[in-house]
Amino acid sequence: MPLSRIEESTTRKQGGVEFGGGRLAYAPGEATVADAMVRRPKLLPATATGRDVRDLFGDDHVHAALVVDDGLLLTVIEPHEVEASGDGPARTMGALRGRTVAPDADLWETWVWMIGNRCRRLAVVEDGRCVGLLCLKRTSRGFCCDAGIRARARQTTRQELTWDE
Repeated sequence: MPLSRIEESTTRKQGGVEFGGGRLAYAPGEATVADAMVRRPKLLPATATGRDVRDLFGDDHVHAALVVDDGLLLTVIEPHEVEASGDGPARTMGALRGRTVAPDADLWETWVWMIGNRCRRLAVVEDGRCVGLLCLKRTSRGFCCDAGIRARARQTTRQELTWDE
């Protein structure tokens, strides 16, 4: 996949791409996908169905369903693919092509590719095993991180407790 480049001077003015903990990359070679990936993404087992995938997409922060069998990535499903699929096996939905990246891939070039292809999620795969998820934020200026996801989960839990009281 050929990657177009965003001029370094343009990005420096805008602050670079954030990849967790406030760290920034301004050019190729400054970080890898492993530096920015979510290390504990939500995974569905090989036995998952279309209903399970729809339930997962009930969380408006989830934009990709990762189906695995003993750690091996079987497929990546996007929301539009499950709506027409009924309740059949999730492993027959989705695709891998264009939806995975290696952990040692250059973060900057991957970011540019994701923006150019309007892709917000890529499964991070090493030797066929799902080792993470690269999650581009809605703003396209950075990536979600484990700490941010944990903080959002805590906030959601607190809000649910407040409503239950």
